[in-house]
Amino acid sequence: MNRAPQLITRLRPASCRPATSTLLTSLPTTTSVSRRSFTSATAKMSSSTTTPVTSNAVLDLIKNRRTYYPLSKDLTVSKERIEEIVKESVLHVPSSFNSQTNRVVVLFGPEHDKLWDITEEVLKTVVPPENFEPTAKKIAMFRGGAGTVLFFEDQSIVESMQEKFPLYADKFPLWATQSDAMLQFTIWTALEAEGLGANLQHYNPIIDSKVAEAWKTPSNWRLNAQLVFGGRTGEAGEKTQLPIEERVKVFGA
Repeated sequence: MNRAPQLITRLRPASCRPATSTLLTSLPTTTSVSRRSFTSATAKMSSSTTTPVTSNAVLDLIKNRRTYYPLSKDLTVSKERIEEIVKESVLHVPSSFNSQTNRVVVLFGPEHDKLWDITEEVLKTVVPPENFEPTAKKIAMFRGGAGTVLFFEDQSIVESMQEKFPLYADKFPLWATQSDAMLQFTIWTALEAEGLGANLQHYNPIIDSKVAEAWKTPSNWRLNAQLVFGGRTGEAGEKTQLPIEERVKVFGA
């Protein structure tokens, strides 16, 4: 299937050189340099000079991906590096029938703050004033981060795949969501491999229309999640696990 039209749009404040947000759809291949454990784990293995990555190295990255609250506006890597991670992830996370339904918006600095200002204003219309203080504190915590990655699905691609393969029509929305979940996990893991912290939020659909208006996203992009990232201000909380025997069964071994 043909790729969706290529589009990269940068939004820059007049007085600032670095981009404060980046709008990403299907992107041309970029040449990335191996950096730290994430990039070595995702580097192309065709080069004879590349050291093969062990599965334990990949599993360590997965284990080290945690939820961090609160976050600071300090970045351990450049904005350009974060943009590179997002682009590489969008390019290489799989999708059913290579449908490439994932779409992403990256917000930095004042654009990130704007998102959480919008979210707070929307929540004021649905949360009673007497109960709003805890909500305001939570939104302020997200605003305190350095940036947000917005995850979307392109519904026009989903619908076109349903028309092209009617036998699987009821499956394509689910498959698109599965691909989006893989993308969320990949970017989250990669950012934390660079020393950042992150947490995943879901204020959609109540902010959808305001987000579309603020960043001029196409009407066929459906918002799924918001990944807040920034500097770590402490350790991740304790994580409890159900017995693995209740969650995994193996036969024929």
